[in-house]
Amino acid sequence: MNTQLLNTKQAANFLGVSAAFLERDRWAGARVPFVKIGSRSVRYRLSDLNAYIESCVKHSTSE
Repeated sequence: MNTQLLNTKQAANFLGVSAAFLERDRWAGARVPFVKIGSRSVRYRLSDLNAYIESCVKHSTSE
């Protein structure tokens, strides 16, 4: 399995948000899926980030 893992800064750059946004998201319940490696290392799978982007697609401002 070839899974590309990004650190918080790289994932934030990919999504166009701040690293603080992702840190708050993890603390608040993680809408953006992440992988915990060891006791402190947090990584994001590129496939999860793409799926998150797709889940945010809206077709109307009333959604």
